[in-house]
Order: sequence, then C-alpha cells, then structure tokens
Amino acid sequence: MDRFESMSILVAAVEAGSLSAAARHLGTPLATVSRKVSELESHLKTRLLNRSSRKLTLTDAGQSYIAACKRILEDVGEAERAASGEYSAPRGDLIITAPIVFGRLHVLPIALDFLKAFSEIDLRLVLADRVFNLLEDHVDLAVRIGELPDSSLVATRVGTIRRVVCASPAYFAARGTPRGPGELAAHDCITFDALASPETWNFTTGKSVAPVRIHSRLTVNTAEAAIDAAIAGLGITRVLSYQVAAAIRAGALATALREFEPAPWPVSLVFSGQVLLPLKLRAFLDFAAPRLRKRLSDWAALDSDHQR
Repeated sequence: MDRFESMSILVAAVEAGSLSAAARHLGTPLATVSRKVSELESHLKTRLLNRSSRKLTLTDAGQSYIAACKRILEDVGEAERAASGEYSAPRGDLIITAPIVFGRLHVLPIALDFLKAFSEIDLRLVLADRVFNLLEDHVDLAVRIGELPDSSLVATRVGTIRRVVCASPAYFAARGTPRGPGELAAHDCITFDALASPETWNFTTGKSVAPVRIHSRLTVNTAEAAIDAAIAGLGITRVLSYQVAAAIRAGALATALREFEPAPWPVSLVFSGQVLLPLKLRAFLDFAAPRLRKRLSDWAALDSDHQR
C-alpha cells in the first residue's frame, strides 16, 4: 500500500465531503478511492470515516489522523518544492484568487504583465466573490476587500475602495442631486443586493452610521446590472468605487453624497505566514503590490478631480 497516496485520497474525500466527489475531483474511479480508504483503515486497524448516503463524517480517531495527514503531506510538498528549486528561483505554479470585477479590471492586467516578465511561472487566476481558505483550497495569495479578521495569515495593504452613490448626469439634472441621505426618499434607487438592502442604505452622520430608508425601483444581483441601469437614467445606485471608475471617467455617471459615505474598505494581498516564502510568491508580491497601489491611487485622484 502506498500510504502517501492513501493519505492524499483520504484528505481529498474529507475535503470533498464524499468518496464520489473525491473520485471526480481526483479523476480516479470510485472503486479505487473506496479501496484505498479501506486499506488505510485496515492498516491502522481502526475506522476513520462514518459513511452514509449523504456525506462522510470523521470518527474521533479519524479527526486526529486527518490533521496529522495534512501536516505530513504539507511537509512533503514543502520538501519537494525546495528540492525542485522553488526557493532558489521564481518558478512553478502560482494560484491567486480575487473578487470577480476587481480581478478582471485590476488583477488580470497585472497578471498578464507578470507572466511576460517571469517565463518560468504558470499562473491560475480564480475570480470568485467568495472567501477561499488559503490552506484548504491550496491558494497561494488572495486579494481581499474589507476588514480582515485576526488570523495567522499575512496581509499587505495596497489601498482602499469606497461605497459610492451615483447616477447619470441626466438623471441628476432632471430630478436634482441629493444634498443629504434623507433626500433619497424622493428619488428612484437601484440596489445591488450584495452590497445593500433594497429598503435601507447606511450612511455616516458625524461619528455614527445610520440606516436611511430608500425606494428601490430596481433590485439586481450584479454590480454591472446596477451600473448599466444607472447609466440608462433609471435612478441612483450605490456600488464600489472601482466598479464605476470607467463610467465616471467617461462622464456617464456622477457621484453624490461623498461626505456621508461610510469608512473606506481596505484592499489587501493576503497569504500564509510561511517561514520561507517561495520566490514565485515573493516575485508576484513585489510585482503586483506597487502596481495595485498605483491603480487605486490613480482612481482616488481621478475621483477627487470629478468632485471639484
């Protein structure tokens, strides 16, 4: 029995939630996955998994064993990366994740230039509006928007983004530009429901944050749809600053209520706090961080010019 292979299959089954899901993920026949796990249990003379038709659960012995397996496999992987020269030259596979729109607008252009500069690095860019577990999902670096919880991860801040209220110049000309959050009740609003409630939007007044009732003529589940509707003149929307940078630059949208915006959210590059950082990751950090800072500061400068 190849114990390392069996350990890898066991970990894959637990992370996937079932033997069949692990088989699909590994591209291995289900019978092989089941046999490898059974062989491991026979070798250890104990049951590691409780199998049911819906999902797998770990026994007490399985919980401690799976934790040990992950440590062993990670140590083996680290040794292999060191032996292959990953710590002596920037080479190998790099996995990065970022929010969908931010990643497409800002991370992808930087990634393309990075690949031109580092020919021995292959990059997988995963754009998704969910928070990945860097260790469990085998991600090298994540671009995170928002305040970060305390953790063992290392974060490098590259800037901030704001939650902006905007509409087309034609809409503001016809209906008036609100001078305070309370005036939104008299306006047609477009709500991007991942960012705000269709009934209330939060604003800062003094040192406190308070909800303000609004009337949503349209509620959508993507920022792009909210922006398109605002450009078409339907009403006022609230999105993230980087999502409307191009529309504001083109004069298709204008912002309002700047002084009432909530505190900006930080944008950070997050990675695990390894003792020895692979050069491929160090190379990307050194390449991407200053370029992301410049992109975000350029947007801030552009927005300030439009506010004058």
